[in-house]
Amino acid sequence: MKIKVKYKSSLLEYLITNSNIPKKRVKEYLTHKSIYVDGVNTTKFDYPLNVNSEIIIDTNKSENTLPFPIIYEDKNIIVVDKPSNILTIATRKEKERTVYHLVSEYLKANNKNAKIFIVHRLDKDTSGVLLLAKNERIKDLYQKDWNETTKREYIAIVNGHLRNKEGQLINNLKENKANLVYIAKEGKVAITNYKVLEESKNYTKLAINIKTGRKNQIRVQLAHIKNSIVGDKKYGENDKEKRLYLHGYSLTITNPLDKKTYTYTSKIPKQFNKILKEDK
Repeated sequence: MKIKVKYKSSLLEYLITNSNIPKKRVKEYLTHKSIYVDGVNTTKFDYPLNVNSEIIIDTNKSENTLPFPIIYEDKNIIVVDKPSNILTIATRKEKERTVYHLVSEYLKANNKNAKIFIVHRLDKDTSGVLLLAKNERIKDLYQKDWNETTKREYIAIVNGHLRNKEGQLINNLKENKANLVYIAKEGKVAITNYKVLEESKNYTKLAINIKTGRKNQIRVQLAHIKNSIVGDKKYGENDKEKRLYLHGYSLTITNPLDKKTYTYTSKIPKQFNKILKEDK
C-alpha cells in the first residue's frame, strides 16, 4: 500500500486521519516493522512526515489472519472453511467466537468501515464451506433465489446401515421453544437426498445434498430413520466422539451479478475416513 503525504504531520496521526486503517492496525504495522517512509523502515509513532513523502505499508508482512482458511475472497464476497464447534452468528450466550465476528474483525483490520453479512448458515457443529457477503445488496441478491441457484453437498458418517443405498427424505420440520427441531405435520418441508458411498461394520459414509435449508434438517431426518450422524449429541446417540461427523464439502452457486456458476470446496476432514478404517 502506497500513500503520498499532502502536508507535514507525524506518521501515526497522518495515517489515522488519511486512511481507512484503524489506529490499532497502524500500531501493529509499526510493531511488525511493516512501514517505510521514503525508503526508511520505522517503528516510531511520531516519525516526522514532509509534503510529498511516500509511505509504503507492507500489508503482507503482518497480515491479519483468521483461525480458519479463506477459500475465496473478492470485493463482494468471502468464502471460508468453517471448522466444527464454532457458531456462524452470535447468540445470547456467545458474541465473539463466531464466524461473523472473526471475519468482521479480519476485514476491519484493513478497512475500519468494512461490513459483513450472513448469506447462509452452518450449524455450530457442522464444518465446511460458508459464504458471506461484504455488503447488504450482494447478500440480498444471493439470498433471493438461494435454494434454486445453489447446490449444497455434504459428507456424513452415520450410525448403522441404510435400507436403501440411495434415496430422498421428505419431512415437515418444526422448532420448539427449547430450540429442538422435530418432525410435525404443520412444519415446513425439508428435502434431503442421500447416497451411500462406503460402509464399515457399524458406520456408513453418505454423500448428501439438500434442496431446502431448514435448521438441523440433515441431522433430524437421518435420526428419524434411525441412522443418526456420528457425534450428534443433540439428536443422535450418546457416543464418545468429540465432533459431529457432518461436513459441507461443496457449494455450487450462480453469481447473481455475472450469472456464471462457481463451485467452492473444502477438504473432507481426515477423521471421517479414519473412523471408517478403524471400524473395518
